[in-house]
Amino acid sequence: MPLTVASQFKDPDVAFVTLIEARRGLSQEEAAALDAKLVLILANHIGDIDVLKEAITLAKQGRPPAGLNAA
Repeated sequence: MPLTVASQFKDPDVAFVTLIEARRGLSQEEAAALDAKLVLILANHIGDIDVLKEAITLAKQGRPPAGLNAA
């Protein structure tokens, strides 16, 4: 299964706000822990090591793929 880089959300802005809101009120350490747990949960959901490796490569490039907004 190839990595899907186009947004799969009906409303990507709502998805982005949901992620931001999940971190609201957390310390930097708590937010980092939340992010790490979320990554592990979603990586397990994907369940494809090649897709995971491709996503890591894209994330390390420091810019989101076309169609995605990220920090």
